[in-house]
Amino acid sequence: MDKQLFRQACDKIINNKALYLSKGIGTLGEKTLHSVLKNYFQPDEDCHEIKITRYVADIVNRNSIIEIQTRQFNALRKKLECFLAETDVTIVYPVANTKWLIWIDETTGEITKKRKSPKIGQPYEIFPELYKIKDMLSHTNLRLCIVLVDLEEYRYLNGWSKDKKKGSSRYDRIPVDIVDELYISSPAEYIKLIPKTLTCGFTAKDFKAASGLSIKASQTALNVLYSIGAVMRTGKSGNAYVYSRNQTP
Repeated sequence: MDKQLFRQACDKIINNKALYLSKGIGTLGEKTLHSVLKNYFQPDEDCHEIKITRYVADIVNRNSIIEIQTRQFNALRKKLECFLAETDVTIVYPVANTKWLIWIDETTGEITKKRKSPKIGQPYEIFPELYKIKDMLSHTNLRLCIVLVDLEEYRYLNGWSKDKKKGSSRYDRIPVDIVDELYISSPAEYIKLIPKTLTCGFTAKDFKAASGLSIKASQTALNVLYSIGAVMRTGKSGNAYVYSRNQTP
Protein backbone atom coordinates (compact mmCIF):
# COMPACT_ATOMS: atom_id res chain seq x y z
CA MET A 1 0.00 0.00 0.00
CA ASP A 2 1.33 3.39 -1.03
CA LYS A 3 -0.64 6.32 0.41
CA GLN A 4 1.39 8.91 -1.48
CA LEU A 5 0.77 7.19 -4.82
CA PHE A 6 -2.93 6.93 -4.00
CA ARG A 7 -3.06 10.64 -3.18
CA GLN A 8 -1.39 11.40 -6.50
CA ALA A 9 -3.97 9.28 -8.33
CA CYS A 10 -6.78 11.13 -6.54
CA ASP A 11 -5.28 14.50 -7.42
CA LYS A 12 -4.83 13.51 -11.04
CA ILE A 13 -8.42 12.36 -11.53
CA ILE A 14 -10.47 14.42 -9.08
CA ASN A 15 -8.67 17.76 -9.14
CA ASN A 16 -7.68 17.89 -12.78
CA LYS A 17 -11.14 18.17 -14.29
CA ALA A 18 -9.87 19.10 -17.75
CA LEU A 19 -7.87 15.87 -18.02
CA TYR A 20 -10.73 13.90 -16.51
CA LEU A 21 -13.18 15.09 -19.16
CA SER A 22 -10.71 15.01 -22.06
CA LYS A 23 -10.33 11.26 -21.61
CA GLY A 24 -14.04 10.82 -22.18
CA ILE A 25 -14.58 9.20 -18.82
CA GLY A 26 -18.02 10.71 -18.36
CA THR A 27 -19.04 9.54 -21.81
CA LEU A 28 -17.71 6.04 -21.27
CA GLY A 29 -19.42 5.74 -17.90
CA GLU A 30 -16.22 5.17 -15.92
CA LYS A 31 -16.80 6.35 -12.38
CA THR A 32 -14.31 8.26 -10.25
CA LEU A 33 -13.38 5.40 -7.88
CA HIS A 34 -12.67 3.09 -10.80
CA SER A 35 -10.53 5.69 -12.54
CA VAL A 36 -8.54 6.56 -9.41
CA LEU A 37 -7.79 2.90 -8.72
CA LYS A 38 -6.71 2.37 -12.31
CA ASN A 39 -4.23 5.22 -12.01
CA TYR A 40 -3.09 4.04 -8.58
CA PHE A 41 -2.27 0.51 -9.73
CA GLN A 42 -0.70 1.76 -12.96
CA PRO A 43 0.10 5.48 -13.33
CA ASP A 44 1.30 4.98 -16.92
CA GLU A 45 -1.75 5.59 -19.09
CA ASP A 46 -0.11 3.80 -22.02
CA CYS A 47 -0.89 0.60 -20.11
CA HIS A 48 -4.60 1.44 -19.75
CA GLU A 49 -7.46 0.12 -21.86
CA ILE A 50 -5.50 -2.43 -23.88
CA LYS A 51 -7.29 -4.83 -26.20
CA ILE A 52 -6.53 -8.51 -25.59
CA THR A 53 -8.13 -10.61 -28.33
CA ARG A 54 -11.84 -9.57 -28.20
CA TYR A 55 -11.81 -7.74 -24.87
CA VAL A 56 -10.34 -4.57 -23.40
CA ALA A 57 -8.35 -4.87 -20.17
CA ASP A 58 -8.20 -2.04 -17.63
CA ILE A 59 -4.45 -2.43 -17.18
CA VAL A 60 -1.93 -4.55 -19.05
CA ASN A 61 1.55 -4.84 -17.59
CA ARG A 62 4.46 -6.83 -18.95
CA ASN A 63 3.35 -10.17 -17.46
CA SER A 64 -0.10 -9.56 -16.03
CA ILE A 65 -3.53 -7.99 -16.38
CA ILE A 66 -5.39 -5.98 -13.75
CA GLU A 67 -9.17 -5.65 -13.85
CA ILE A 68 -10.88 -3.22 -11.48
CA GLN A 69 -14.38 -4.47 -10.77
CA THR A 70 -16.61 -2.59 -8.35
CA ARG A 71 -19.58 -4.94 -8.84
CA GLN A 72 -21.25 -7.42 -11.20
CA PHE A 73 -18.53 -10.07 -11.35
CA ASN A 74 -20.91 -12.10 -13.52
CA ALA A 75 -20.30 -9.57 -16.32
CA LEU A 76 -16.58 -10.35 -16.02
CA ARG A 77 -16.85 -14.08 -16.74
CA LYS A 78 -16.23 -14.18 -20.52
CA LYS A 79 -13.47 -11.62 -20.31
CA LEU A 80 -11.84 -13.59 -17.47
CA GLU A 81 -11.95 -16.83 -19.42
CA CYS A 82 -10.09 -15.11 -22.23
CA PHE A 83 -7.53 -13.31 -20.05
CA LEU A 84 -6.76 -16.26 -17.76
CA ALA A 85 -5.82 -18.33 -20.77
CA GLU A 86 -3.17 -15.73 -21.60
CA THR A 87 -1.56 -14.60 -18.33
CA ASP A 88 -1.97 -13.78 -14.63
CA VAL A 89 -5.05 -11.70 -13.83
CA THR A 90 -5.64 -9.68 -10.66
CA ILE A 91 -9.18 -8.56 -9.88
CA VAL A 92 -9.18 -5.40 -7.78
CA TYR A 93 -12.32 -4.99 -5.67
CA PRO A 94 -12.82 -1.81 -3.60
CA VAL A 95 -14.65 -1.83 -0.28
CA ALA A 96 -15.74 1.37 1.48
CA ASN A 97 -14.02 1.36 4.87
CA THR A 98 -15.42 4.65 6.14
CA LYS A 99 -18.12 6.29 4.05
CA TRP A 100 -19.63 9.76 4.08
CA LEU A 101 -23.04 10.04 2.42
CA ILE A 102 -24.02 13.11 0.41
CA TRP A 103 -27.51 13.47 -1.09
CA ILE A 104 -28.42 15.24 -4.31
CA ASP A 105 -31.87 16.68 -5.00
CA GLU A 106 -32.51 15.89 -8.67
CA THR A 107 -35.00 18.75 -9.04
CA THR A 108 -33.05 21.60 -7.48
CA GLY A 109 -29.51 20.27 -7.70
CA GLU A 110 -29.09 21.01 -4.00
CA ILE A 111 -26.41 18.93 -2.25
CA THR A 112 -26.65 18.11 1.45
CA LYS A 113 -23.84 18.25 3.95
CA LYS A 114 -21.97 14.98 4.20
CA ARG A 115 -22.87 12.60 7.00
CA LYS A 116 -20.70 9.74 8.19
CA SER A 117 -22.19 6.28 7.83
CA PRO A 118 -22.00 4.19 11.02
CA LYS A 119 -21.04 1.12 9.00
CA ILE A 120 -17.37 0.12 8.74
CA GLY A 121 -16.57 -1.88 5.61
CA GLN A 122 -14.93 -5.30 5.73
CA PRO A 123 -13.20 -7.46 3.09
CA TYR A 124 -15.94 -10.10 3.56
CA GLU A 125 -18.24 -7.95 1.45
CA ILE A 126 -16.66 -9.46 -1.66
CA PHE A 127 -18.32 -12.87 -1.18
CA PRO A 128 -21.61 -12.24 -3.05
CA GLU A 129 -19.50 -11.22 -6.05
CA LEU A 130 -17.09 -14.15 -5.72
CA TYR A 131 -20.05 -16.53 -5.81
CA LYS A 132 -20.73 -15.38 -9.39
CA ILE A 133 -17.30 -16.66 -10.51
CA LYS A 134 -16.99 -19.46 -7.95
CA ASP A 135 -15.94 -22.06 -10.52
CA MET A 136 -13.01 -19.87 -11.64
CA LEU A 137 -11.49 -19.06 -8.24
CA SER A 138 -9.11 -22.01 -8.21
CA HIS A 139 -7.51 -21.04 -11.55
CA THR A 140 -3.75 -20.80 -11.08
CA ASN A 141 -3.59 -17.47 -12.92
CA LEU A 142 -6.26 -15.69 -10.84
CA ARG A 143 -5.44 -13.25 -8.03
CA LEU A 144 -7.59 -10.97 -5.88
CA CYS A 145 -6.82 -7.61 -4.33
CA ILE A 146 -9.42 -6.21 -1.93
CA VAL A 147 -8.79 -2.51 -1.38
CA LEU A 148 -10.26 -0.76 1.65
CA VAL A 149 -10.82 2.93 0.96
CA ASP A 150 -12.41 5.87 2.71
CA LEU A 151 -14.78 7.63 0.35
CA GLU A 152 -17.61 10.07 -0.17
CA GLU A 153 -20.70 8.58 -1.79
CA TYR A 154 -23.10 10.81 -3.70
CA ARG A 155 -26.66 9.53 -4.07
CA TYR A 156 -29.80 10.95 -5.67
CA LEU A 157 -32.86 11.55 -3.52
CA ASN A 158 -35.00 9.41 -5.82
CA GLY A 159 -35.85 6.37 -3.69
CA TRP A 160 -39.26 4.92 -2.90
CA SER A 161 -39.33 5.73 0.83
CA LYS A 162 -40.82 8.89 2.35
CA ASP A 163 -37.38 10.49 2.70
CA LYS A 164 -36.48 9.23 -0.82
CA LYS A 165 -33.36 7.46 0.47
CA LYS A 166 -34.35 3.77 0.44
CA GLY A 167 -34.01 2.38 -3.05
CA SER A 168 -32.12 5.48 -4.22
CA SER A 169 -29.59 5.38 -7.05
CA ARG A 170 -25.91 6.12 -6.61
CA TYR A 171 -24.34 8.93 -8.62
CA ASP A 172 -20.64 8.51 -7.84
CA ARG A 173 -18.07 7.55 -5.22
CA ILE A 174 -15.11 9.84 -4.57
CA PRO A 175 -12.17 8.21 -2.76
CA VAL A 176 -10.35 10.27 -0.15
CA ASP A 177 -7.86 7.80 1.37
CA ILE A 178 -6.61 4.24 1.13
CA VAL A 179 -6.70 2.16 4.32
CA ASP A 180 -5.50 -1.34 3.47
CA GLU A 181 -4.95 -3.92 0.72
CA LEU A 182 -5.63 -7.63 1.06
CA TYR A 183 -4.09 -9.92 -1.55
CA ILE A 184 -5.21 -13.47 -2.22
CA SER A 185 -2.94 -15.33 -4.60
CA SER A 186 -3.95 -18.99 -4.17
CA PRO A 187 -6.78 -21.17 -2.82
CA ALA A 188 -4.83 -21.61 0.43
CA GLU A 189 -4.95 -17.88 1.05
CA TYR A 190 -8.74 -17.71 1.13
CA ILE A 191 -8.48 -18.40 4.86
CA LYS A 192 -7.68 -14.67 5.07
CA LEU A 193 -11.39 -14.15 4.42
CA ILE A 194 -12.44 -16.10 7.51
CA PRO A 195 -12.83 -13.98 10.68
CA LYS A 196 -10.01 -14.83 13.08
CA THR A 197 -12.46 -15.60 15.89
CA LEU A 198 -13.82 -18.56 13.89
CA THR A 199 -11.63 -21.65 14.14
CA CYS A 200 -13.78 -24.76 14.39
CA GLY A 201 -17.38 -25.69 14.95
CA PHE A 202 -18.98 -22.58 13.44
CA THR A 203 -22.15 -22.11 11.41
CA ALA A 204 -23.42 -19.43 9.03
CA LYS A 205 -25.00 -17.75 12.03
CA ASP A 206 -21.59 -17.56 13.72
CA PHE A 207 -20.04 -16.24 10.51
CA LYS A 208 -22.73 -13.55 10.42
CA ALA A 209 -21.92 -12.44 13.96
CA ALA A 210 -18.17 -12.35 13.30
CA SER A 211 -18.23 -10.72 9.86
CA GLY A 212 -21.15 -8.32 10.03
CA LEU A 213 -22.67 -9.81 6.88
CA SER A 214 -26.32 -10.73 6.58
CA ILE A 215 -27.24 -14.38 7.13
CA LYS A 216 -27.78 -14.82 3.38
CA ALA A 217 -24.39 -13.32 2.56
CA SER A 218 -22.79 -15.47 5.30
CA GLN A 219 -24.27 -18.61 3.76
CA THR A 220 -22.91 -17.47 0.40
CA ALA A 221 -19.49 -16.83 1.95
CA LEU A 222 -19.31 -20.34 3.41
CA ASN A 223 -20.49 -21.80 0.12
CA VAL A 224 -17.58 -20.08 -1.63
CA LEU A 225 -15.06 -20.99 1.09
CA TYR A 226 -16.18 -24.62 1.01
CA SER A 227 -15.96 -24.70 -2.78
CA ILE A 228 -12.39 -23.35 -2.75
CA GLY A 229 -11.37 -25.71 0.06
CA ALA A 230 -10.78 -23.09 2.75
CA VAL A 231 -13.30 -24.70 5.12
CA MET A 232 -14.54 -28.23 5.79
CA ARG A 233 -18.02 -29.37 6.74
CA THR A 234 -17.69 -31.33 9.96
CA GLY A 235 -21.32 -32.00 10.78
CA LYS A 236 -24.69 -30.39 11.26
CA SER A 237 -26.44 -28.41 13.95
CA GLY A 238 -30.10 -28.83 13.16
CA ASN A 239 -30.39 -27.94 9.49
CA ALA A 240 -27.21 -25.84 9.49
CA TYR A 241 -23.81 -27.11 8.38
CA VAL A 242 -20.99 -26.88 10.91
CA TYR A 243 -17.63 -25.76 9.51
CA SER A 244 -13.98 -25.76 10.49
CA ARG A 245 -11.01 -24.07 8.91
CA ASN A 246 -8.99 -26.17 6.50
CA GLN A 247 -5.35 -25.25 7.02
CA THR A 248 -4.28 -27.09 3.87
CA PRO A 249 -6.91 -26.55 1.17
